[in-house]
Amino acid sequence: MRLRRGLRLGLVLALLGSVLAPLRGSPASAVTLPTGFQEQVVFSGLDQPTNLEFAPDGRVFVAEKGGRIKVYADLADPTPTVFADLSTNVHNQWDRGLLGLALPADFPANPWVYVLYTYDAPPGRTAPVWNDTCGDANNGRCLVTGRLSRLRASGDVMTGAEQVLISDWCQQYPSHSVGDLRFGADGMLYATAGDGASFSTTDYGQLGNPANPCGDPPGGTMTPPTAEGGALRAQDVRTSADPTGLDGTVLRLDPETGAAAPGNPAIGAGDPNTRRIVGYGTRNPFRFTIRPGTNEIWFGDVGWNTWEEVNRIVDPRARVTNFGWPCYEGAARMSSYDNANLNLCETLYTGAGQTAPYYTYHHSAAVVPGENCGSGGDAVSGLAFYPGSGGSYPAAYAGALFFADYSRGCIWAMRPSTPGGLPDPANLQAFGQAAAGPVDLAIGPGAELYYADLGGGTVRRIRYFPGNQPPTAVIQATPTSGPAPLDVTFDGTGSTDPDPADAGRLSYKWDFTSDGTVDATTPNATYRYPTAGSHTATLTVTDTLGVSASSTVTIQPGNGAPTALLDSPTVGTTWRVGDTLDFAGRATDPQQGTLPASALRWKLRMEHCESVGNCHTHQLQEWTGVASGSFVAPDHEYPSYLELELTATDGQGLSNTVVRRLDPRTVDLTFASNPPGLRLSVGATTGTAPFTRTVIVGSTNTVSAPSPQTVDGLAYSFTGWSDGGVATHVVTAPTTALTYTATYVGAAGCGTAPGYTCGTETGRPWVPADTVLPLAGDDAVTSVPLPFPVPFFGQTYRTAWVSGNGFVSFLDPGGPQPANSVLPAAGAPNAALYPFWDDLWVRADSSVRTAVTGTAPDRRFVVEWRNSGMYGSTSARISFEVVIAENGEIVFNYRDLNTSGRERGDSATVGIENPTGTVALPYSVNQPALVDGTSVVFRPTGSQPFVVARGARRSPLFPAR
Repeated sequence: MRLRRGLRLGLVLALLGSVLAPLRGSPASAVTLPTGFQEQVVFSGLDQPTNLEFAPDGRVFVAEKGGRIKVYADLADPTPTVFADLSTNVHNQWDRGLLGLALPADFPANPWVYVLYTYDAPPGRTAPVWNDTCGDANNGRCLVTGRLSRLRASGDVMTGAEQVLISDWCQQYPSHSVGDLRFGADGMLYATAGDGASFSTTDYGQLGNPANPCGDPPGGTMTPPTAEGGALRAQDVRTSADPTGLDGTVLRLDPETGAAAPGNPAIGAGDPNTRRIVGYGTRNPFRFTIRPGTNEIWFGDVGWNTWEEVNRIVDPRARVTNFGWPCYEGAARMSSYDNANLNLCETLYTGAGQTAPYYTYHHSAAVVPGENCGSGGDAVSGLAFYPGSGGSYPAAYAGALFFADYSRGCIWAMRPSTPGGLPDPANLQAFGQAAAGPVDLAIGPGAELYYADLGGGTVRRIRYFPGNQPPTAVIQATPTSGPAPLDVTFDGTGSTDPDPADAGRLSYKWDFTSDGTVDATTPNATYRYPTAGSHTATLTVTDTLGVSASSTVTIQPGNGAPTALLDSPTVGTTWRVGDTLDFAGRATDPQQGTLPASALRWKLRMEHCESVGNCHTHQLQEWTGVASGSFVAPDHEYPSYLELELTATDGQGLSNTVVRRLDPRTVDLTFASNPPGLRLSVGATTGTAPFTRTVIVGSTNTVSAPSPQTVDGLAYSFTGWSDGGVATHVVTAPTTALTYTATYVGAAGCGTAPGYTCGTETGRPWVPADTVLPLAGDDAVTSVPLPFPVPFFGQTYRTAWVSGNGFVSFLDPGGPQPANSVLPAAGAPNAALYPFWDDLWVRADSSVRTAVTGTAPDRRFVVEWRNSGMYGSTSARISFEVVIAENGEIVFNYRDLNTSGRERGDSATVGIENPTGTVALPYSVNQPALVDGTSVVFRPTGSQPFVVARGARRSPLFPAR
């Protein structure tokens, strides 16, 4: 799950013969399937089932997230046996828990059940440490690990001790936990796991208190570009100087020992984990499958905010495959990690790159046009291949890849376009629309599709009927409990049959007391229950060909349902990250009075939303048998909110549930750049500044100012954030709106701008000037007439203002302007030439001079700052000049510069700017880029108009001031 993301699917049953018998298992409604298919509930009453496996001997194993494994004797068994209870060791909070389950192909002769789960302890410690209750599991301090073990089966129960094969997978955040287990055709065991990193920020190991608790290299608090922690653990196999971790990887293992399987591509490596890895660079490979008849691994990788992936490892023995996370998401670079300028990503971009996904779908788009599936909040959550031959489904499904999305609640079929071919992304079908929370898919008996329904606690199957389809029995009963005698009205008119010939022609049989007697044969009926007790009422509907289906409802005369009362938090309570919220509740029952705390069960869940109303659910925490308690409000992205649920259950099993929505306090944060229009990253998104994001007060937000950037042909380098943070850093959301501004300077060097190009040359002659201007001391400026009309950015000028602070402006600058700035800038000076704009001083041995050389039409006007002083220094002296040619060329010349520091321009602006301060061509801003004898030359482009008199019609390229 993504913090996102959720668990697996499955549904399958044997196809009946041409004469259909009554179906076992209750029918399920709501899901939309292709013509001829029906869904049924096979098992119910499970507690968050995550994984199901079919044993060759007919038994069905189901893993529950909390750590229990249940086994059913067969598909008709309504009551499972607990095979093993690992709940003491399993950390069951948020998306962590018992997630992986596998059986060898020769089970039970090979009597091992394999499990992959989140271990309730940090590295080096023994479970239970957290007891499923970290105060705030999403604060970066609830550290856990992963464990791969095998359990020996003796009949339907585990015997002996758990055999631990691997302990690894340091997980800092409560999603992207361990993943899935499968046996390959080669008899080897395959496993996947997520990166264990933050799902709401750009995490390279800088988070937590203390930071980097997993101890990722190079150690301590992580900073770009050398950081290798957080999500970058998924690239750890590339850093051979340190031990390799298993986060974000696909493993091929010897099932006897957990060591690397023979034939692995890195089998000769010195590091044992490196030898195990056949794929890496994954975010949350929650579920995978193996293509029948091959060892190809097909896995779904849950994405961040943009792409869900289906990836393929063609031959896990051929090479170790890098899928690119976190440097890539989908087929493109992941901008938030790209913009953090991390070495592990930058070397991937310039090196071998990633192996692109086999298939991707975008969070804001339908997978199949016109489908009835949600979009956004996505979580690819289950995969299963349909057999290439011999299946009960139509031939078009032979070799198809079924895949599911827990958040969208849908199952799709990617079918081959040619017999025996690979699944074709161009041949997609929305197979199961509005499915019930699928988190695992499996092909079971009769080559039918089964899935595990996480939230509903069911296992479901999807059957195909080539001829007559069975009906669906639906009961509405009112009331189902109350004082005896109890009159109950039964309504069966919601029952349906998908065959048009059977529409409106169903027959009805009611048995109100489970005694085998038919009590009514009409769609609607009423029955009086005279005395207290518990009864099962059954409706059987039969179509015109004699095929039946049944549904039941429990009626309890003499018993009234309890009333749950949620006292706190009260309606309207809001929270910010880190707040401790107390809860309390109680319940009353008509028969039992006040119920004890043991009758109460609490659930806290996060509705994780990518947009308002587009959410999926994360179960955060549960409390059983308590009347009060507390929890810490978690860190998360907005728009998300909490729901607190209280269920009260009386002694006869009747229950009542109340839910309270708890919304977060929010704040608007604005992210700006100086100059505007540069790209900034906040969390998973990158935008053009300025932009505003609504976040939860107290939330952790990673911001990045990528550098360098090029906008309109101009290069810019980051210099600082307004909050003093480095280029990539964490912002904790304040209580009031705030603006964070990233300041950039033009990167030293030449570029282009509308109307001009820039270049550097050596060997240009120094042109001495002889007419001394009346400028002396600090902050002096004077106007001078120009000897010829000077063309500049589409206008011509006859007057210039010369400042002792190293610039010439063709518009009155309103003063000497000693404080330089980035270019362009709306404030004065504008229409200006900046050979060395700094806070300068015309000292006694300094002067500012002008000269005119040449003859028309090749005259040049020279402004020379000779031996100019620099404010704050009594010894520094520099000389520079601007040479303005009659044809529009502008040359900056330099001499007497020192070899470093301020004399080379580390506090000066060098460049040219248009009259409105909207277009500029900077060479450098606050960078020591100037060199003695190297001239900066600005040339007008061929389309540049030079002769438009001031006040006349102007070129549309250059706006008027």
